[in-house]
Amino acid sequence: MSNTRFALLGMLLFAVLFASEQLVTNQYVFFVGYAVLQYVVLATAWNILGGYTGYVNFGTAAFFAIGAYVSVAVNKLYHPPLPVLILVGGTASGLIGLAMGYLTLKLRGVFFSISTLALAIVAQAVITNWAFVGGSSGAYVIRPRFGPYGGPFIAYLFTIMLVMAIAAVVLARSIERSKTGVGLAAIRDDEGAAEAYGVPTLRLKLMATVVSGTLMGMAGAPLPFYVAYLDPPSAFNLSVAVNTIAMPLVGGTATWLGPVIGAVLLSLIQQAAMVTISSAVNLLIVGLVMVGFITLAPNGIMGLLKKRRPAQ
Repeated sequence: MSNTRFALLGMLLFAVLFASEQLVTNQYVFFVGYAVLQYVVLATAWNILGGYTGYVNFGTAAFFAIGAYVSVAVNKLYHPPLPVLILVGGTASGLIGLAMGYLTLKLRGVFFSISTLALAIVAQAVITNWAFVGGSSGAYVIRPRFGPYGGPFIAYLFTIMLVMAIAAVVLARSIERSKTGVGLAAIRDDEGAAEAYGVPTLRLKLMATVVSGTLMGMAGAPLPFYVAYLDPPSAFNLSVAVNTIAMPLVGGTATWLGPVIGAVLLSLIQQAAMVTISSAVNLLIVGLVMVGFITLAPNGIMGLLKKRRPAQ
């Protein structure tokens, strides 16, 4: 299927889900749906750098939180529409990704991963001491009762996140099937050989870092309106970083579909656990699932499906 047809299919999916929203009366469905779609965006964004390129990023929470806190700051100054806040938050995180790339992409393997973790620590320290957005005390954001087109505001947030999730998946698939995707795969398989064959490795890695950071920042920008109260521990939550890495690994990192499968699967399991057991077991569930897949299916669900295909 061509990228154009796939994009049209995504638009059709959006139209169907948007029409279905009018039939939903329980707002909890939108809260759960928002959380699932948020992780679809984050997992897809992580996979562009971590899966396609092979550079494992432990700083997901930093890009996510930067998008959220830039949204808080801009909203406090100007009160623009939410799509504008998302664009501003994504731009800020993308610029941070560009700066981080120039500083760290010459590092490889565990050294790059540790540097991204250091970025998250530095970013949290800066936010904690930024009084304008609440500092360590956090910031309250008044969530409107209704969206701009009527209906509950949480339904509007769900719609916004649905658009971002579809756009992120379409973008990731387009990258995977382009010359850029081939270059990123070459870097992942053997960066030295890719450089020897003339692949512009630094430029491609910077592109992947900027795109990944931008999508993460865009996913974080609506967060203040979703939670209504934002503080550094919640914005830089360990579960965000862990889930964003675990979901592509569970689904499979070599394809655009893997992060989507992993995000939907793990998010729904965690949401069910929060309702039936306790929110404290979420990371335990993720840890057990990760250990199981790393041991039994290191290439994720998509890897298992590819192994079974020839035998059918």
